[in-house]
Amino acid sequence: MKKKTFPCVSLLTLLLLLAFLSCTQRSDRQLVIFHAGSLAMPMKALSDSFTAMHPGTEFLMEAAGSIDCARKITELGRSCDIMASADYTVIDQLLIPEYASINQPFAVNSIVIAYTDKSRKSDIITSENWYQILLSPDVFYGRSDPHADPCGYRTVFTLQLAEDHYIGADNKSPFTLSDFTEKDRRFIRPKEVDLLALLGSQAIDYMFIYKSVALQHGLRFIELPPEINLGDSTLTDRYARAQYKIRGSSPTDSVLVRGTPITYSFTIPYNAENPELAKKFADFLTDPDGGQKILRSMGQ
Repeated sequence: MKKKTFPCVSLLTLLLLLAFLSCTQRSDRQLVIFHAGSLAMPMKALSDSFTAMHPGTEFLMEAAGSIDCARKITELGRSCDIMASADYTVIDQLLIPEYASINQPFAVNSIVIAYTDKSRKSDIITSENWYQILLSPDVFYGRSDPHADPCGYRTVFTLQLAEDHYIGADNKSPFTLSDFTEKDRRFIRPKEVDLLALLGSQAIDYMFIYKSVALQHGLRFIELPPEINLGDSTLTDRYARAQYKIRGSSPTDSVLVRGTPITYSFTIPYNAENPELAKKFADFLTDPDGGQKILRSMGQ
């Protein structure tokens, strides 16, 4: 007579299931953070400092364009304890009120043009002639995808505002927005920090990037006029003239975004698995002598 093996198989299945559940169960000391790519280095510094204050905390961080971070929650159904965006309007438009209720600002920034000593024409580029240099046929520049990353559509805003800002006595601008958006399209990447490798390998000579990222990576950069760099809180009305339609949650949907002073913000989504720990980190992030001090030291 053959021995029955079903009980053993059932026991093995049960043990495997219990092992799987134990591996996938989140620890109450784990903090999952979805954050903008430009926050990669600041988040590392912030997490190290927070862990020193709260030993045993384990950070699980994912960097992506802020729009893609939000879509992980809204379209993929993924949970995180904090979502930190490079643009506060992303949280307002994509997460509130269905997925979150708070939108807390915590940092500011501005757009610059970064480059290295090896960039073509780096010896002659200035804050006055930058558009002539970047539009030169033998010069290449990169930017991030406006449909995935706020730095991408903010670059478009900067160029829209620049077209108007540089109008001369003849009532004409020396360039159009399309002059820039149609040039070097092969160097568009999902998030702004993806451009760093292209710049380092000399595939591109320049890139539109946040000032904080340029400072953190020791890059040379051109400061742009406040009328176009999105870094002056007193020029809100001027920045609002710029606008761009980004891809929505479906191929036929779109979201209109407008120019604003660059303001980073965070939220604690409803699906946060460790909301209490997230609140402690949020308090640290907004503490003038804690997270804010770290951010200021890193150009934000």
